[in-house]
Amino acid sequence: MPGFEYIGEAEHRQVLEVMASGVLMRYGFDGARKGQWKCRELEENLATRFGVRRAHVCSSGTSALSTALAVCGVGAGDEVVLPPFTFVADLETVLLAGAVPVFADIDETLCLDPRSVAAAMTPRTKAVLVVHMCGAMARIDAIMELCRTHQVTLIEDAAQAAGATFHGRALGTFGRVGCLSFDYVKTITCGEGGAVLTDDEEAYRLAQAYTDHGHDHVGADRGADGHPHIGENFRLSELHAAVGVAQLARLDDILEVQRRHKAMLKDGLAGIRSLQFRELPDPAGDSATFLSLLLPSEHDARQAAKALAEA
Repeated sequence: MPGFEYIGEAEHRQVLEVMASGVLMRYGFDGARKGQWKCRELEENLATRFGVRRAHVCSSGTSALSTALAVCGVGAGDEVVLPPFTFVADLETVLLAGAVPVFADIDETLCLDPRSVAAAMTPRTKAVLVVHMCGAMARIDAIMELCRTHQVTLIEDAAQAAGATFHGRALGTFGRVGCLSFDYVKTITCGEGGAVLTDDEEAYRLAQAYTDHGHDHVGADRGADGHPHIGENFRLSELHAAVGVAQLARLDDILEVQRRHKAMLKDGLAGIRSLQFRELPDPAGDSATFLSLLLPSEHDARQAAKALAEA
């Protein structure tokens, strides 16, 4: 039940407020804004909802990943441990940073196996990129402890798991930086958009500069501020942020519907002996965005797929 199915009057109203101001860019033109700062509003609401000090919105989940890697100093020759079962953006952004992707196995959670992560670490390991696949959590407590022990940076990709938690704490808030995605098929959507979450003030300072060509945004005039870093143009528009403001307010309602529907489906499938469901380290924290099924062999999986196609 992704957010695009909920787009309605609240989203329209937010977008019309931006259009009435005539200012579609997040920076500058302060006198014409008529009090509208949708990117700032979305960031403040994200920080409150996810329980972090800082959130910074950007143009996509992919740009959030690139920003996270840059903020954490990942560069040429560094190794980043990540899962092979993931969306291609995780691999792309590591390669584009000049770093070396090192795959570690997944387990029955469909996320990184902490034992495989430990085996994959070398003296060149700069970061572990945990992906909370298909709406639910990795064994984030064990992986966080591994990173702490080995003094390796933990980065979280919670793009598919907005609103999911582990023991009451939001996914995307365990690492130095967490990443969210708000594209059109995510739990909540801006059409296109993403965010980085952090409790680290230095990480936030670097993130908000990196996503806007390195501008430090000190002072009221973006054209006259400092430029201590190089960066990218990963800015989110006020129009996209306006949709996000309305969607974020719906998140708890969307999660409730997803969880109710998933429980019904699981109850209906529970009697199939060869069928298993993925392991959830904290079932109560599942966002229920996906229903993942495990079968004992490739043959069984192919037969099941054939039966479904013919049904």
